[in-house]
Amino acid sequence: MLTFAAVGLTIAIAFAILFLVTSKGLSTFIINKGSIVEFFSGVKWNPGVMNDLGKPIIGALPFIIGSFAVTFLSALVCAPVAIGAAVFMTEISPSFGKKILQPVIELLVGIPSVVYGFIGLTVVVPFIRDHLTGSGFGIAAGTVVLSVMILPTITSLSADAIRGVPRQLREASLALGATRWQTIYRVVLKTARPGLLTAVIFGMARAFGEALAVQMVIGNSSVIPHSLFEPASTLTSILTMGMGYTVMGQAENNALWSLALVLLLMSLIFIIAVRMIGKGRKEA
Repeated sequence: MLTFAAVGLTIAIAFAILFLVTSKGLSTFIINKGSIVEFFSGVKWNPGVMNDLGKPIIGALPFIIGSFAVTFLSALVCAPVAIGAAVFMTEISPSFGKKILQPVIELLVGIPSVVYGFIGLTVVVPFIRDHLTGSGFGIAAGTVVLSVMILPTITSLSADAIRGVPRQLREASLALGATRWQTIYRVVLKTARPGLLTAVIFGMARAFGEALAVQMVIGNSSVIPHSLFEPASTLTSILTMGMGYTVMGQAENNALWSLALVLLLMSLIFIIAVRMIGKGRKEA
């Protein structure tokens, strides 16, 4: 009975969150008469001011572009490093990986995001400003910080996926005359591909929802950046900066809830993608 009560409570909480975020997020378009087209294509964000049509100015395109830019770039930078580290831990030097690399990865997981943001603010931003171009704040700084943050997540999940490859496949490949590198590349990684994709998607999900660390290094400028070294904003950075300065029920607050709804929908998309990959792996 206690188990069923716990399961029911978990389901109820999940649906309550979905209902709250959805109802609040749609208030911008139902109550405040905001334009969905402008929300996804507009470039000006000032929900407290009405335009000539009497609708709030809620162009969220710069934040959406900023979120997707730092997410995909960080995954693009981090995935090869994380998968390479996982291969080293499991196939090349398992003893060193278990004794040294695994504790290091666990340490990186336990570091708070504010620490990553502070390191990015004091190390990454000045480096970009002094050795590259611009003020240092921008997509590039956010990508570097997020790449380090999602590295342990992708590495751990990738290592688990590689360990799940049956040993018989490795032995069969070696028995046929393949080298160790050929076995890793053509047998192990190919067999573990669904698990590796799942690891990358999980890392992207964390990167997409990260707020504080990105807020500290991205510049928080409500414009579409034209280069990686220009200040930008993400959905999470605008939420963290604005939620405490709005009043519940007003257009500004409802607009922030709409941004939260976009984040929720993207999280659901990531979860669905992971489940589809997992389902395809089981069928295979």
